Amino acid sequence: MAVRANDSGKPAKPEKKRGRTWHALANPARFLRLARAVFPWAAGVAAVCIIAGVVLGLFVVPPDYQQGDAYRIIFVHVPAASLAMIIYAIMALSGAAALIWRHPLADLIGKASAPVGAAFTFINLLTGSLWGQPMWGTWWVWDARLTSMLILFFLYLGYIALHAAFDDPTKGARSSAILALVGAVNLPIIKFSVDWWNTLHQPATISKLDAPSIDSSMIAPLILMFVGFIAYYLLMLTLRIRSEIIARRIRNLRLAQAAR
Repeated sequence: MAVRANDSGKPAKPEKKRGRTWHALANPARFLRLARAVFPWAAGVAAVCIIAGVVLGLFVVPPDYQQGDAYRIIFVHVPAASLAMIIYAIMALSGAAALIWRHPLADLIGKASAPVGAAFTFINLLTGSLWGQPMWGTWWVWDARLTSMLILFFLYLGYIALHAAFDDPTKGARSSAILALVGAVNLPIIKFSVDWWNTLHQPATISKLDAPSIDSSMIAPLILMFVGFIAYYLLMLTLRIRSEIIARRIRNLRLAQAAR
């Protein structure tokens, strides 16, 4: 291997490969080993946290002084909204990695995340409608927060449809990655819509710079459900990526057999 000299005339040290850890995960066998290690932990954390959060949220924390027991849907509604935005941000980042570095795992992360994120977005919209009916007297209003969340749901569906619309998986991955990056503009709109516009949706109550405007007893089940939903996402992500890797192996074997 040739070694270049630096300005002082001394041999320069060979450059280390950049992103060695990140690119190491592109090896399907190595990722499958990691997935097998993560799977039982993610399943256990998801089960324990979600069960504990549901029990605390339904049977332990006191009713709200204004909304009574109707507010308890918040323990599903708020974590689902958070995961819907987090997963889409992960899809946008993985789309950028796929477009810039052509990393094969990045496309799999986006493709595997999209149905899970769409499910969380649907849960958020459904629980918000169920919560809004007794509070606002209607199932739906074209509120800024609700409308931007509905747009996010359509972005998820568009991403999934684009991935499946092409016979060439590379074209589908590229098109969906571009959509994920463009659609990421909607995330700050969702986050700050209640601050930028006068909406029916209540402003932030937990993620505030000062003290949260929510009773401290209600924070524990919210955190448990949030952690449980994250663990569930990791669980589904590893399962779906593993299934996609196996499916691609089978497809490559069939193409090789057909070419003989």
